[in-house]
Amino acid sequence: MGKADFLSPKAISNRIKSKGLQKLRWYCQMCQKQCRDENGFKCHCMSESHQRQLLLASENPTKFMDYFSDEFKSDFLELLSRRFGTKRVHNNIVYNEYISHREHVHMNSTQWETLTDFTKWLGREGLCKVDETPKGWYIQYIDRDPETIRRQEEQARKKKQDLDDEERTAKFIEEQVRRGRDGKETEETPVFTELKRESEEEKVAFNLGASSSVAGPSRSSSALGASALKAASTSVKRKDTSSDTRGEKKKKSALEEIIEVEKKKKSVRTDYWLQPNIIVKVVTKKLGEKYHKKKAVVMEVRDKYGAVVRMIDSGDKLKLDQNHLETVIPAPGKRVLILNDQYRDTEALLEGIDEKNFSATLTLDSGQQKGKRVDVAYEDFSKLA
Repeated sequence: MGKADFLSPKAISNRIKSKGLQKLRWYCQMCQKQCRDENGFKCHCMSESHQRQLLLASENPTKFMDYFSDEFKSDFLELLSRRFGTKRVHNNIVYNEYISHREHVHMNSTQWETLTDFTKWLGREGLCKVDETPKGWYIQYIDRDPETIRRQEEQARKKKQDLDDEERTAKFIEEQVRRGRDGKETEETPVFTELKRESEEEKVAFNLGASSSVAGPSRSSSALGASALKAASTSVKRKDTSSDTRGEKKKKSALEEIIEVEKKKKSVRTDYWLQPNIIVKVVTKKLGEKYHKKKAVVMEVRDKYGAVVRMIDSGDKLKLDQNHLETVIPAPGKRVLILNDQYRDTEALLEGIDEKNFSATLTLDSGQQKGKRVDVAYEDFSKLA
């Protein structure tokens, strides 16, 4: 019987059957031929080409096994490095993806009998990090590419340089602080010197106002002393008042202003944020996949930290803590409610989102400051129901 034509139904069905993976028991690794059934495999084993391949393999079987083992190892590691990189992955997942290629090297032609033996061998050779878990063996590729190693060394060098710069800056600041303290101490501590007379002939004279024996001059001197004391006291008072006014007029530093603003913010902020009629998202996994990452409307707030919510999809009502919920950021132009900080309980319109700073620009739509644009963090506002 002649061979069927290329476009005949039988030829097309044969090609369809030969597509994809076939049974491993009917695959000949030496000839790299896949048979569809037991009869075909038997006919192939009796063929002249297969007998020639067996004669070649019998001369040096170790050479062929080493060749197939090396091919299997290189293809497996190439798939692991390109598909999964340096991530930790189950060995069976990598193997299933490897054997999905029709022309792959089969493991029964290599030196390893099972996938576990191959995984242990990879760990002993230092090609991968392997660890055994109750779920099976996990492998992690060790990238030894020179370019990757050079990039890692460069990153480590840059990180070390940044740390050195930070340490140098910290030491410089400490040195400046130490110098400032030393200078302050030298200014405040008085310096005492020994009383010495430059020449022996010079006389030491003391002027005592109360030593005069005449009555008239004594009265005048006492009057002068009282007036001098009064003038000195008034001058001291003036100096005190002038120093007080200078201290009051002295401007605050930028650091002091920032500290005051932070104190005001802390006084306004609270650790609870739930409000009725806002849309929130359930983030806890304890309730199962049915409610995880699903949106809900806050119906009622209880004890500031808890709320009764109604699921938008299913309509179910749940009682949840605020730690199990998160705010929902709508599209620009939608109405939101500010939940914390100085604009708490204020409705606003969402103008834009700043992904870099994790905040959004809002235009206040109620209150005394209506129309004002403010920047509010993601967690401080949510979409209105």
